[in-house]
This record gives sequence, C-alpha cells and structure tokens, in this order.
Amino acid sequence: MHANLKKGALDGIRVIDMTRVLAGPYCTLLLGDMGAEIIKIEVPGHGDDTRKYPPFIGSESAYFMNLNRNKKSLTLNLKAAEGKAVFLDLVKRSDVLIENFRPGTMDDLGIGYAALKAVNPKIIYSSISGFGHTGPYKDLPGYDIIGQAMGGIMSVTGWPDSPPTRTGTAIADILAGLCAGIGILSSLIAVRNGGPGQKVDIALVDSVVSAMETIIQIYLVEKRIPQRTGNRYEFIYPYDTFKARDGWVVIAVGNNKLWEMFCDAIGMRRLLEDPTYKDNYDRVKAHAAVKRIVEEWTGTRTVREVVDFLLSKAIPCAPLYTVKEVVEDPHIADARRMIREIDHPLAGRTKVIGSPIHLSETPAEVHAPAPLLGEHSVDILKGILNYSEERVAALQKNHII
Repeated sequence: MHANLKKGALDGIRVIDMTRVLAGPYCTLLLGDMGAEIIKIEVPGHGDDTRKYPPFIGSESAYFMNLNRNKKSLTLNLKAAEGKAVFLDLVKRSDVLIENFRPGTMDDLGIGYAALKAVNPKIIYSSISGFGHTGPYKDLPGYDIIGQAMGGIMSVTGWPDSPPTRTGTAIADILAGLCAGIGILSSLIAVRNGGPGQKVDIALVDSVVSAMETIIQIYLVEKRIPQRTGNRYEFIYPYDTFKARDGWVVIAVGNNKLWEMFCDAIGMRRLLEDPTYKDNYDRVKAHAAVKRIVEEWTGTRTVREVVDFLLSKAIPCAPLYTVKEVVEDPHIADARRMIREIDHPLAGRTKVIGSPIHLSETPAEVHAPAPLLGEHSVDILKGILNYSEERVAALQKNHII
C-alpha cells in the first residue's frame, strides 16, 4: 500500500478544536497529521484571528494554512441556544475537546468541563491557558511572551550584557501545545483501558518551567541564579558558536574524549597537558580562553572548511543555518520531508512545514489543506450528526452556522 493511503495512528479519533492562534492549533496540527479528525469550531463570519495574519498568498494567510491543514471548519454561534445544542450533540460523538480560552470562559457559556462530562463521561477535555485552571494567577491573561517571561527562559536567553531576550519563536506556545498533545494521548490510552475521560489542564508558564530543566536545578541545588550566557552551555565547553571566516559554526565537544580528539584534530595537543583545560569542569570555568583558542583556528577557515574537516574527524559540528538554508537543505526539506507541498483551493500550490513525528507504519501526513471558513459545516451536521436538510437550512437561516 502506498504510504499516503495508510491510515494514521489516530484514525477514528474525533477532536473538537476550539483553539485559535498558535498553542492549541499546533497541538491539533500534530494530532491531525497523525490521522485524528479535527473539527475546528470558528465564529461565523470571523473565524480564527490568524486568518488575517501575514504572510499572505493572495487573500489567504500562510500562517493559518500551515497550522490548520488536515482540519475541518465548522462555524457555530455558541452564544445562541441552538448553537449550544449542536455543540453538545457533537460532544456526544467526539473523543477529545481542546480549547485555549481564558479559564472560566467555557463555564460562562454553559459548556465547561462539568457540563460536557455530563453528556459524554469519556470526553477528554484539554485546556491551554497562561497559568492553568488552578492557583492564584489562573485569571490573569496569558500570551507566549508572558509564558516566556514568568517561566524564566527570557532571563537566561541573550548575552551577559544584553537585555533579557525572547526566543526567536513562540516557544511557550509550542511547548504548551506539545504538553497538551502528550496529555491528550495518554488520556486516550486511559479511556481505552477502561478509565473515564478527564481534564488535561496545561499552562504556558508550567510548560516553560518544565523545559528549563537543569537551569532551575542550578538554583535549587546551589542557590545561584543562572544568568545569560550567550550561546554557550552552562555545563559543557567548548559547546558554543564560533566565528569562521565567512559565518558561524557550532562545535559541541561534549566530553573529555572529544576534547582530546578535537585538540588532536586542530594541532593543539599541548592543551591536553595544561591543567587549565584538563577536565570539562575546568574548561567551563575557562570558557573565554577556550573560545579565543578555538576561534584562532576557525577564524582563518570558511564555515564549510571547518564543518567538513571536523566532521571527518568525528567532532560534532554544524553550520549555523539561516531560515533560507533550513528550507533548502536536502536532508531536512526532502529526506525528512519537513517542507511539504499541498494544493489549496484559493492559494494554489503552497508549501507548509511537515510533521516532525515519523512513524513507520502509520505515517503522519499532510493530506488536506487548511479549510475555508465554515467549509465543512453542512457536511459535519449531516454526516456526523445526521441532521435533516430542513434543520441545517434553519441553522443557516438563523446564522447559527
């Protein structure tokens, strides 16, 4: 069977996606790529805010198209009683619901976890918010930059003499989307094993705190507040960016054996006799001196010369890619299928980012373009909820869908 015809790992799982912008849509993007049926609920006439985010291909947002492929769009007015009735009918026939409203919003609409659990005890209800649904900060607004700020990652990103720095991507949103996906998948297994559905409560801040890992352990153990260290690593050296003649390289000498191999490769065996650089701990303390030594060697060579030579000596090393180089790299873009093409009804042939999850028997696929607003409303009401033509027409007339 051709790979594209294989069922996804999550085939048969129906997800109601009430999320917008990034954290939630990233989670459901991963689930949809793996075969789940994603029904994206959007406000009639408006839809996800990111439908208006640049860059655009004609009238269509490439931001939206990338994050919302493999999804169906159902427009639904949840403030109307008729809209809530449709929604609850869909909940009864679904496995997962995910939302990223401010805590309390779903309860205010009368469709919070308790209400949904009453109509479908096996529903998995996942929420993504800034600070989670419990605790003194739960009602505070939460955005990616707030997650990065209060999760601590901005305090250690940048250089010693630079201001705290946001990571180059919305990493708090992405981490929260990943955590939500893991929570949803584990809950699906629990239901399959006979357990009830449950609530999956994900906070942007928690997700960043978890990803800080050993940086936080430094303070817990040593009571030392970690500072910004640029591109070097707190625990290993040389493990940093280094200037070459025409750009930058990264070199990762992760242990004493690699240090010996590295010194041998660059003709600096004398360093092995110097106690200043004997052990990794010593090199971390002397990182500034080590960097000068390494850059005396890299600075006279091109990026390609440095990388090719060190890799030939089994030293971990890589060029520092621009985005252009990432998307044009044959390994990343083609062999690993991280840049994919798909036909969109309005934008035409478009490129999107592929799934990072490679499964041998149930491959994650980009099989359908992002939906037009409300594109699947009638199909969902008739095909899943078995509504009559008359009822669908009435919902359309009353602007419920």
